[in-house]
Amino acid sequence: MSKKWYELFVSVGQPSEQPEETREAPAPGNPAPASAAQAVADIARTVAPETKFTTPVAAAASFEEIYRSAEIQPPAHGFTIMKVAEMLRSEHIRNLPRDVKRSSVLVALEAAGAPLEDVIQDAVKRDRALDGFERVQEKGVTDLEARKAQENQQIQAEMDRIVAEHRSRIQANNDELSKEKERFYAWRLKKQEEEQKISDAVSYFVTENPITTAGPAAAPAPARASEK
Repeated sequence: MSKKWYELFVSVGQPSEQPEETREAPAPGNPAPASAAQAVADIARTVAPETKFTTPVAAAASFEEIYRSAEIQPPAHGFTIMKVAEMLRSEHIRNLPRDVKRSSVLVALEAAGAPLEDVIQDAVKRDRALDGFERVQEKGVTDLEARKAQENQQIQAEMDRIVAEHRSRIQANNDELSKEKERFYAWRLKKQEEEQKISDAVSYFVTENPITTAGPAAAPAPARASEK
């Protein structure tokens, strides 16, 4: 095709409404034309409802890689829905009215021998591939969440066990210290009784009793450094 697609644009006006009396009724036995929605539904039924991915997708952000994994091949005429989307955003028609943009694309498709049904089918394939890959990723996230939740439970259980073990050790240390203090204080009482007995016996023979019967003397204050 020598001309650019946008050079094939022609202005297609809306057909004028025919008066009610001049409209031809459908011939008996001929069904009325299918609606656009029905036509799209018929095209969609030709596409497998579930997309199968034949190769791993390393880069989830690369839609082209997703399409390749889903084995979506462009039609022989080359008009995919992505090409049509690119045409609609082209500087040549993007600012035109919607109906004019639609007409220009249809003209280009007709000139290239590209049925609109192929483009719609390509769009459905890509949409289902994206939906299918979304489900694959969602399942991956759900499975990872379940695994990490189980792993976190195991970590928490290990932490609880370690905390309980250390608390037990702390309690054992405190119990040992309490017993030692109790033993020491009991001994101190007996020591004071012993010292009192000695002091009483010595008091008969000295004026200044050298025996200490009070509690332990306070530790001496640290010596101050001499001032220069």
